[in-house]
This record gives sequence, C-alpha cells and structure tokens, in this order.
Amino acid sequence: MFAMARQAQAAAYAPHSRFRVGAVVRAVSGRLYAGANVENAAYPVGTCAEAGAIAAMVLGGDRAITEVLVVGDGEPLCTPCGACRQRLREFAPDMAAIHIAGPQGIRRSFTLGELLPHSFGPDNLA
Repeated sequence: MFAMARQAQAAAYAPHSRFRVGAVVRAVSGRLYAGANVENAAYPVGTCAEAGAIAAMVLGGDRAITEVLVVGDGEPLCTPCGACRQRLREFAPDMAAIHIAGPQGIRRSFTLGELLPHSFGPDNLA
C-alpha cells in the first residue's frame, strides 16, 4: 500500500500548494485503489487523494473499504480532511484502519471511528 501511495503522491497535481498527497484504499475484495490530490486555481474545486481513491474503487466495482493509507510530506501528520473522513465513512466501518505515512513510511495508525467519532453514515438511513 505504501509504495502504491507514494506513486500516487508523485503523480499528484498540486501546482498551487505544492503539497502532494497520495492515498490507497483496500477494498473488502482485497483489491487496492490509489488516488492523488488534484488542485484547481479555484481552490474549493480541487479533489483530495482519498476522494480519487474512493472514486477508483467504485469504478472498479467495489463498495466497501477495510483499510486506508494516506501519505504526505511535512512534519505534521497528513490525516484525511473532514470531508474525506465523511467520504471514507460512506464505505468503511468505524474499525477500518487509517494509516498515516510520511516519506519514510507509516507514522501513525487510527481507526476511522477515532478520526470521526459518533459519525453519521449509511446505517443511519436504513
């Protein structure tokens, strides 16, 4: 997952912030899907790496995530933004592992429930 996320990070389109992010989701099927952030001069229009990986997963026919790895540079942890935490919640349970990495490897792991406690998800609509 780490190598795939680093490849995605290298392919990111981040001319404005120069902050490249790569993400990989592991579906219940075991298949891996990568995404990279894609910026836009109108900042709110860009997409996060996690959103790209989720879109690739859905396009690939999978609908459930068991594990996520996000890689970004810098000293602070590059955790999923609030919107991406909710995007992940649509396809992942509270216990899904979310690994946060820097260039040298995984720096910390969380569960989705730790990053998005008491979340609203598809089960609320059942």
